[in-house]
Amino acid sequence: MFTGEYRHSVDSKGRVAIPARFRLQLEEGAVVVRWVDGCAAVFPKAAFETLASKVSVLPLGDEKARSVSRFLSSSAFEVERDGQGRIVLPGAIREWAALTSEAVVVGAWDHVEIWAPDRWAAIQKGMDSADALASQLTGLGL
Repeated sequence: MFTGEYRHSVDSKGRVAIPARFRLQLEEGAVVVRWVDGCAAVFPKAAFETLASKVSVLPLGDEKARSVSRFLSSSAFEVERDGQGRIVLPGAIREWAALTSEAVVVGAWDHVEIWAPDRWAAIQKGMDSADALASQLTGLGL
């Protein structure tokens, strides 16, 4: 399970460090994709394969299904960590997520999200009080 929030730099080659506590879960491989809300996501390879198998059986006649399938498959890149625990984020993903020199690496249960700091701040602002959190939880069955 991925949890926590970490701040890291993005170097000129597009490398960002994966927090040490996340690395073991990505030991068997990882896939980075463009993700919802304008961030990048890093999935353990097995988790991404599970997601891909669900997407691949969606009905071809459904326009939304085709769009989601194309979106995910066209932006999926297998990545490996270097000796310093960094992965290279492909340029298209950096552009999608507006990642330049800084990144916020966030645990999101079954995957890791990588955010531009300003986008992460905007997401956090939507949950900046107990009332806002309560409002977001309404109707979710939690």
